[in-house]
Amino acid sequence: MAENSKYVKLTDQNFGSEVLDSAKPVLVDFWADWCAPCHQIAPAIEELAAEFEGRATVGKVNVDEQTGLAQEYGIRSIPALVFFQDGKVVQRVNGVVPKRTLASELESLLAVA
Repeated sequence: MAENSKYVKLTDQNFGSEVLDSAKPVLVDFWADWCAPCHQIAPAIEELAAEFEGRATVGKVNVDEQTGLAQEYGIRSIPALVFFQDGKVVQRVNGVVPKRTLASELESLLAVA
């Protein structure tokens, strides 16, 4: 992960403020370093974070480091992409999906925000 990335590294400590209390839509990527599909989708996640900067939040949760968050949100396979609106889960996508699919979901959440 690049140091100049636009996404937020999410932890137990900042998940509430960055995701649950956010006035903007949030896309959370639950991932792990050993997960090949997670690395496959990572460039798209980084691009989305840059493209939606200021309009939506894009964050990543390392499930090996943040086991409590992974359990709380029922993450059983990764990558798991979870969309939040007003602190609530509104959509889940598992596996590698096209970037445009994720962008479309963020756009639709912004339309109702």
